[in-house]
This record gives sequence, structure tokens and C-alpha cells, in this order.
Amino acid sequence: MVKRILVLDDNQDILDIVHETLTYENFEVRSTGESQDVMPLVEEFNPDLVILDFRVAGTNGGELCRQIKAHPKFSNVPVIIFSAYISRDAELLAYGCDAIINKPFDLTELVEKVNNLIS
Repeated sequence: MVKRILVLDDNQDILDIVHETLTYENFEVRSTGESQDVMPLVEEFNPDLVILDFRVAGTNGGELCRQIKAHPKFSNVPVIIFSAYISRDAELLAYGCDAIINKPFDLTELVEKVNNLIS
């Protein structure tokens, strides 16, 4: 069965590259640039993994991660947070994410982390 991944990033170029890369790796991908779309998409799409940009307008990726992990149906869904703030890993992990990918990132690293978390 095809694994589903939901991606949030307000940078359209990053969103396009991640979407294309993960689609090429045979994942079903939904992506959005709007933080308020994440929880409705989680409910509707039922992803196997969620990737959240930390710095987005509205609710940040850490708070969204906390909401996903607090949801009884989605508490076991792995969450990766993208961040350009390398020195804040401990702070980001406190939100309950399963992995952090520092920007700029390598697409090979992205695919490896995704595969490790949902295999």
C-alpha cells in the first residue's frame, strides 16, 4: 500500500521540490503552504508521516506537531520538522517531533529520514 505524506512549507520552491522528490519515491503526497490547513488535511488525508516547516505564518510547525501528537487517532504518526535554526534542536524536540531536518537540506537525507520513520 502506498504511504501518504503531508508536507507544510510556506516556501513554494521547497514545497515543490519536496513534493516532487517524495512523489518520485512512490509516496502519495499532499502539500500546503498554509498552517491552518494542516489539521483538516491530517483528518481528511490520514497521512503515514507529516513534514512541517517550523517557521510559517500562523501556527508554527512545533505547535502543529503538538496538536497532531495530542490527537488520539494521529498520536503515533511520525512528524519531521524542517528548521533553519540549527541551534534549536532541543527546543524543537520538546514539541514531540520524531526527527528534525535542518535547512538547507539534502534530498537524500530527507528520503532516508522519511523511509526510516515509516518503514
